[in-house]
Amino acid sequence: MKKINENTLERITGGFSVWAALGIVSIVIFLSGVLSGIVHPKACNE
Repeated sequence: MKKINENTLERITGGFSVWAALGIVSIVIFLSGVLSGIVHPKACNE
């Protein structure tokens, strides 16, 4: 096994970031709201 120094570690990119996780969670929450609105529609009370 080869030991990696600090400079090499800083140049490594890729993987799963926090922004990607937040984006996926946002999409899931939005789609669940849309599906909930389709399945359980509520009338506007004016």
